[in-house]
Amino acid sequence: MGFATDAIHVGQEPDPATGAIVAPIYQTSTYVQEEFGKTKGYDYARTAHPNRRALERCLAKLEGGAGAFVFNSGMAAIDTVFRLLRPGDHLIVSRAVYGGVYRLLTQLLGQFGLAFDFVDTGDVPAVKAAIRPETRMIYAETPTNPTMILTDIAAVAKLARAREITLVVDNTFLSPYCQQPLALGAHIVVHSMTKYLNGHSDAVGGAVILSRQEDMDRVYFLQRSAGAGLGPMDCWLVSRGIKTLAVRMEQHNANGMDVARFLASHPKVKHVNYPGLESHPQHELALRQQRGFGAMISFDLGSLEAARKLLNHVRVCSLAESLGGVETLISHPGQMTHASMPAEFREKVGITEGLVRISVGIEDVADLIADLDQALARV
Repeated sequence: MGFATDAIHVGQEPDPATGAIVAPIYQTSTYVQEEFGKTKGYDYARTAHPNRRALERCLAKLEGGAGAFVFNSGMAAIDTVFRLLRPGDHLIVSRAVYGGVYRLLTQLLGQFGLAFDFVDTGDVPAVKAAIRPETRMIYAETPTNPTMILTDIAAVAKLARAREITLVVDNTFLSPYCQQPLALGAHIVVHSMTKYLNGHSDAVGGAVILSRQEDMDRVYFLQRSAGAGLGPMDCWLVSRGIKTLAVRMEQHNANGMDVARFLASHPKVKHVNYPGLESHPQHELALRQQRGFGAMISFDLGSLEAARKLLNHVRVCSLAESLGGVETLISHPGQMTHASMPAEFREKVGITEGLVRISVGIEDVADLIADLDQALARV
């Protein structure tokens, strides 16, 4: 079946009890056993429930994985993947990674004996040079948040396979509609489902999709033991959101390109980071490994004051953290999503004081461009 058909039907079959075309929300904490030692597949909602299993089936199908697990946030999903490692193991991480991942590693997991290096994973020779005998995992955001640097997934996967290293790809910015890392050789994919998968800014969740049974067994053990599984209502909301993923991403892609071209032509914009533009140094890689360019853009206005003026004068765009919703969200990474990074590290990886990130929604693009144009006039 095609992607849109799978997104609508896999894991979302009509309710067998009533014929309801939309599956019910199983809002229960426990399940009555038919007799001692015999259940109908569920015993306690922390370990599993029908809404979670249905969503996990759908995600595994869309990403081409052997299985999937959903969590109560994207960070819970990422934390679980890092817990596949052991004290003394070494991890390579994309340099311009999401601020929450930077905080998790530098302020928490490093205390438990995990070694890590932040590397430009867009530079394959740099990744190769960073590999140590104790390296067990490479974690790549592609595109990176918010600098929009791409990782050549197939090339890094080849390096990882040769050294028996697990390659994890954060696919949040593009969704499985625009990019499928497992098909390019990655072992694990993670998502903040809060973003494009849900798409409506009304639920928080994370996902891990895996290609190997041994990883699946371990992730399920960790999820069940730590109690980080996603509840029924949020699973139902994300499943609903996924039904329109294909049509939403087509509009996100189209609007993203139009907004990026407008920003690139504006005299007050110093630089635009968007792989869909031919000026992006990895445009050809984006054409090769992505189905679409997405709707995440960052652009530099040259100073914090210029960024502040723009952000304080938008009207259609909403000044808020997060991304991937139907509405356009705009933010300042340095003081919002990446505030946990030291200023010198942010500057080093390209998160400047004048950098603005925009998640282009699916509104009429002419309205978005007009809004940005009037706000830029205040800069």
